[in-house]
Amino acid sequence: MNRFRHLDDAKLIVTVNGLNLGTSFMLSKALRLSLIAVLLLSCGAINAWSAEPPSDELKRTTPRSAIYGFLEACHQQQFVLASRYLDLRGIRSSERLAKGPELAKQLQNLLDSNPRFEVQRLSDRPEGNMEDRLRPDRDVLLTVAADGSTTTLDLQRVTQGDLQVWLVSEQSVALIPSLSALAGESAIEKRLPAFLVQTRFLGTPLWAWLAMVLLALVLAALSRLLSRLVIRLVRPFAKRYASTFHVHRLETLVEPLRLLVSVVAFRALLEFISTSALLRDYILKALALLFTFGVAALVMRIVDLISDQILSRMNSRERALSYSVLPLGVRFVKICIFIIAILLVLSAWGYNTNTILAGLGVGGLAVALAAQKTIENLFGGISVITDRPVLVGDLCQFGGQIGTVEDIGLRSTRIRTNDRTVVTVPNSSFSTMTLENYSRRDRLWFHPTLQLRRDITSSQVREMMDALDKILREHPMIDVGGMPVRFTKIGDQSLQLEIFAYVQTADGDEFLKVQNELLLRFLDLSAERGIGFAVPLLESYNITGQNPPGRTADSDSRPAASLPEERPTLG
Repeated sequence: MNRFRHLDDAKLIVTVNGLNLGTSFMLSKALRLSLIAVLLLSCGAINAWSAEPPSDELKRTTPRSAIYGFLEACHQQQFVLASRYLDLRGIRSSERLAKGPELAKQLQNLLDSNPRFEVQRLSDRPEGNMEDRLRPDRDVLLTVAADGSTTTLDLQRVTQGDLQVWLVSEQSVALIPSLSALAGESAIEKRLPAFLVQTRFLGTPLWAWLAMVLLALVLAALSRLLSRLVIRLVRPFAKRYASTFHVHRLETLVEPLRLLVSVVAFRALLEFISTSALLRDYILKALALLFTFGVAALVMRIVDLISDQILSRMNSRERALSYSVLPLGVRFVKICIFIIAILLVLSAWGYNTNTILAGLGVGGLAVALAAQKTIENLFGGISVITDRPVLVGDLCQFGGQIGTVEDIGLRSTRIRTNDRTVVTVPNSSFSTMTLENYSRRDRLWFHPTLQLRRDITSSQVREMMDALDKILREHPMIDVGGMPVRFTKIGDQSLQLEIFAYVQTADGDEFLKVQNELLLRFLDLSAERGIGFAVPLLESYNITGQNPPGRTADSDSRPAASLPEERPTLG
């Protein structure tokens, strides 16, 4: 029985199957949860191990695993061990030790010489293939065509002690010598030099290795030439009938198509090359990997093509949103495609994907605890995309910095600052920041402060205000509102006029042009009216008590004011 006896902030005492594992130790919250998950998985593993039935050391529990074990034993030249995969009950016990290894070697030659035999086609279930219309304890191993007739070798499920194992049936074992005598060299091997046929690597003759390498090179060259021809033929039609179609996307589709065509052609021509059954299985697994990922790459490029078409059909406002949403959506779809491709490859290689998915579900708790920040960043990115405080291309202020959003990814957001540096902010932090989006402004605020000299009269102030008001109201890009020019302060050194208006544009460069134009007109107006702008008054005093050369005592008794620095202040 597995149970937790006591768990609090400071102690954890666990009893597993009556065994006390406990001592007291300090645990953080995350560590406690991680340990609980590990202990739960460990307890489940202990129970599963204690209830696991006895297994066969030769892995003969399914038809596929039995033949795999047989071929591996033959490849290692352990034919005595390989004979244990044959049902030799039809042979006298005194002759089994002598005839068993020879029968195993003959069966290996039969499996190697038949290019249509594939280990992956055998059932990987303990009960065998229940849809082959044979007896429940029988499965087809190999069908051999000889002298105009076909002979079938099969596997049989037999009981050995407490185990049920799959062996080459007794009837099939009796047919092996006659079928082996009929199977000789292929028509190709009869025309080749002896050293090409007799020299073997992994049970495969040298000529077969050379043929596969040559076939791969020829297919690569032919597929390249064919792809170039297809591009030349299709490009004019794509430009003519699809104005928004990106030609470079067409070229990206060619590469996975080349791979798929080459894999299919290689698989078809492999029927004429004599390879060992074990090597043939490895080659077919590699072809399944290439074909699956070729299809996945083709689908990913089609997704890119569809996203391009969606972008081209949107208006400018919708396109700004799509630059943030579409890349994230496309990445998510590609990740799903990649995961599906991996599961398909594992299934083609004979692994039980249901068990893998179940294991991922059980281990999800431990993964979630170990990847809290990653998951937090993922949901932060989704929050930024759905809430849309900023989009890709927006100018914003974040955390005391200003920059343009370049990318919103699954983990982080990249922003280009005015210094042309790239700031990467984790989405978990970026989604909680106070963001000021400058790109959402519909118009820009024009708000300078003009500081007039104190020695001007009130009538001159009125004239200046009226003239400024007229300039602003007559400008086609200015929205003046109710009162654009305001007399706001009588200061110690100046009279302050405040301009409050909006430039009707969201373009920063256009705003600067209008601002330059208006400020220059303000200077011209000041010169025409004879109204100067206030400048700071600086005074210096001699406090040393000594008379500088050319100075009298009377002159030293008065403060000497420095000449004012004429710098107009516009606010």
